[in-house]
Amino acid sequence: MNLLYANDARGAYPDSWYAATVDPLPAFAPFQGEVRADVAVVGGGYTGLSAALHLADAGLSVVLLEAQRVGFGASGRNGGQLGSGQRQDQVTLEKMVGRDGARRFWELGQDAKALVRDLVARHGIDCHLKDGIAWAGESAGSVDELHRYAAHMEQHYAYPLEVLDREAFHALCPSPAYRGGILDMGAAHMHPLAFALGLARAASAAGAAIHEGSEVEAIEDGDAGVTLRTAKGRVRADHAILACNGYMGALAPKVGARVMPINNFVVATEPLGDRAAEVLTRDVGVADDRFVVNYFRLSHDGRLLFGGGESYGYTFPRDIRATVRKPLLRVFPHLADVELTHAWGGTLAITRKRMPHLARVSRHVLSASGYSGHGVGNATQAGRLMAEAVRGRSEGFDTFAALPAPAFPGGASLRNPLLVLAMSWFAMRDRLGI
Repeated sequence: MNLLYANDARGAYPDSWYAATVDPLPAFAPFQGEVRADVAVVGGGYTGLSAALHLADAGLSVVLLEAQRVGFGASGRNGGQLGSGQRQDQVTLEKMVGRDGARRFWELGQDAKALVRDLVARHGIDCHLKDGIAWAGESAGSVDELHRYAAHMEQHYAYPLEVLDREAFHALCPSPAYRGGILDMGAAHMHPLAFALGLARAASAAGAAIHEGSEVEAIEDGDAGVTLRTAKGRVRADHAILACNGYMGALAPKVGARVMPINNFVVATEPLGDRAAEVLTRDVGVADDRFVVNYFRLSHDGRLLFGGGESYGYTFPRDIRATVRKPLLRVFPHLADVELTHAWGGTLAITRKRMPHLARVSRHVLSASGYSGHGVGNATQAGRLMAEAVRGRSEGFDTFAALPAPAFPGGASLRNPLLVLAMSWFAMRDRLGI
């Protein structure tokens, strides 16, 4: 089964609150015929659009091929949180790559946030970008760990995180589920689909040729360059950039072995009016410390946008509302009477190390994927890093590419069942509070 079409109609965005609250772009024409370009980009999410924009700004000819619509995948469906650093925290990274290596990844994370903010400002992207993400702890032990992390970040990275005890956190987020946490005002949240569409407008205006409804069926890398084939034509280019994330399919098997697609789900409530203060008293996003993370924020029209629950495999659950309602009511039991007006799922991609997987797939082909839930900044930055690598400046790309990227065990046939077993174990630990 092809994930591109397993849960969605061809050429249509999901019935999400995001899709209902943006001005859609006119459809870009499907690709047909034969064309020559400096760079061919596969995928029209943050990674591909950022790569196309930066390449076109540098004067290169770019053809971007998207199987569905720009922003169709995780880029248009995610929780909209622009986090600091990487998906792995700095203490974990210090153990993985040492203090100096961890600092380099911290600087790259800071650069990713700055890049997103700069693109929003420079291209006038109206995506409701707001400062602030809180991390919530469910147990006294997890709160202590978050507070120790704040002290570590202040001491070793001169990065301020506001420490919140139970009373202070409850004043911010009146949920009985949390006992405290930290607040990162250097992080941010946004309307993710509006950001993706803004990148598409900017890339098109810069001269990139964008084609929707143009699934790439094969890639051939030879001595003289690379050829990408679709159902109705082919693109010949000096370089190709794969920006497919959870929708890689069989285009790059070595990447596919290291990047696992998983599904996550989000709901939007009816407008809460004065009851919005029962969710958050400040306009910040929140992510908790559960293994299967709950994340939420208020929309610009006063709804609760709440993400929770995962599934593994090709198809979404039959009733997404019921899937997400359970963790939502665990966090906000007082919202049991609130209507859920929108519910949608999305496919992202994880790696075993929970760090992005950037790779030189072959002589003329680069790939970036596996952002593991940290993709707003990582993916946007990865697009720029690949654009720079194509032009001979590969330091940032090579830093990520040097990370060990072990394959998931079990191969294509067994990795999903093995992942389900592992995730079920961690979900049980969440329920037991271990």
